[in-house]
Amino acid sequence: MAKKFSLEKCEQTHREIKAKKPQEVFSLILTKPFNGPIIYPKPENDWEAWQTFNSGVILLENNIHFLYRAIGKDGISRLGYAVSGDGFKIDERLSQPVYRHHLTNNPSFNLFSFNSGGSFGGCEDPRPVRVNKEDKFYMTYTACDSGIRVSLTSIKVEDFLNKKWRWKKPVLLSPPGQVHKNWVIFPEKINGRYAILHALNPQISIDFFDSLEFDGKTYINSCYEGEPQGNHWNWESMVRGVGPSPLKTKEGWLIFYHGEDKNDPGKYKVGTMLLDLKEPRKVLCCSKKPVLEANNFYDNDGFKPGVVYASGAVIKGNKLLVYYGCADSYVCIASADLNEFLTQLKKEGKSELKEEKLKEKKDDN
Repeated sequence: MAKKFSLEKCEQTHREIKAKKPQEVFSLILTKPFNGPIIYPKPENDWEAWQTFNSGVILLENNIHFLYRAIGKDGISRLGYAVSGDGFKIDERLSQPVYRHHLTNNPSFNLFSFNSGGSFGGCEDPRPVRVNKEDKFYMTYTACDSGIRVSLTSIKVEDFLNKKWRWKKPVLLSPPGQVHKNWVIFPEKINGRYAILHALNPQISIDFFDSLEFDGKTYINSCYEGEPQGNHWNWESMVRGVGPSPLKTKEGWLIFYHGEDKNDPGKYKVGTMLLDLKEPRKVLCCSKKPVLEANNFYDNDGFKPGVVYASGAVIKGNKLLVYYGCADSYVCIASADLNEFLTQLKKEGKSELKEEKLKEKKDDN
């Protein structure tokens, strides 16, 4: 159900957070604006009347374009579109969905999909990325249709900017009969090859490809374990899944990921780490505390209270802009000065991080 947020309540929460000592909130400060979510359900649009969350974003022509997950009255997940010039305020939002995953079965209650945000099926959690400024961009997403698998599609940049939704027919990347989510493509080729990060546990797992034109019969075999191996902090003792596609910085590939404390199940928090630019399976440093958690009232008021889930991030000028779903119901933003953020991350994370042994994978491709 759509809600209108009280500006007074948002301001009060903002003042309470600012009054806390930094270590009481988190050590790497990502600032949340006081005026609440930037995308929320619209009851007048049946397809996005219930939930709007977990938006992927892509920076094109100095504008930030949003592809957000929406659940409507029929219980199906689709993707909506919005755009912002400054990254903080939505300038345009379309009244119709721009992408849908065509179900092979008639919509019916799907336990996997329902546990993954509350829908009966469809497409979830898009991660759009443009590789090396190609004339198209790719989008991985979670396809919910008699299970949960990772799917890949693409669209020409020109078509996207002109709102001609000519998406390429999607192809499934993960094997049938297995549950996989949270796969992302790097925005640059590494050693001349496309790179897909598909697991953080038990180690950083990345596969490399000469092309992303999959045939629908070739799958990425991914081993995933819910409890992190090697060095980890208490707050991320259960689940670690990557959020937005990696961001290239002078210090390394910056990634955000969600974690869960087994002593406080169901409450997702967001951490961050730096990966080596040339060998991204090597972790350079990792935040010892979450950089985002559910400390605003709207983070705890929705389909899944206490869940914050980073799904999109861009660098615009000297600003780091992180977009996250809160309570599986709304899209919010948090931001920081990029250089300050990286300096603090290196200072905090490197001193206590014991470098994990990386299991070298043979490239079968």
